[in-house]
Amino acid sequence: MALNDNNSEISSKCINKDNNKRENYIDWEDYFMAIAFLSAKRSKDPRTQVGACIVNEDKQIVGIGYNGMPKGCSDDEFSWCKNSNDSLKNKSLYVCHAEVNAILNKNCSSVKNCTIYVALFPCNECAKVIIQSGIKLVKYVSDKHATKKKTIAAKKMFDAAGITYSQYSPKNKQIIIDFTEIDSDNDENN
Repeated sequence: MALNDNNSEISSKCINKDNNKRENYIDWEDYFMAIAFLSAKRSKDPRTQVGACIVNEDKQIVGIGYNGMPKGCSDDEFSWCKNSNDSLKNKSLYVCHAEVNAILNKNCSSVKNCTIYVALFPCNECAKVIIQSGIKLVKYVSDKHATKKKTIAAKKMFDAAGITYSQYSPKNKQIIIDFTEIDSDNDENN
């Protein structure tokens, strides 16, 4: 109810024709995984783009990261090679993984008991940092390196430390961001 200048009540009407909430919104898990995938779009790596999103028990995002060079290290100066004969030109010596960046970028004092959403199953080095940080749940989309020693070692450490991990299958296979949608007439009654 609203009051007019004469302090008399004016009835408020719901202008929404069907008076129901929108049904085609994304759920929390698709939202957090989409944030991880969107973060990956910031990566300069020409071969692998990975993003991570850390969420606390209140469904608040507390950290985001993607794979990239450390702060202060030029993306143009260091090599993005994967298998160079010159080992100093291999990106693995320089790139910070998405999980580590998300933990380092946290906006709170601790990520203890949080969930990390990540595009790709973490490697052994990221697993160490995840365990040490107190994260308790790892949700990932791809496990394409499942047979590699780094992934096997990561799972072994997660199991020993009591960290739960599970492959996530998004309900929405695609989420499209249309920056022009806000100008559509769908919100004329808001």
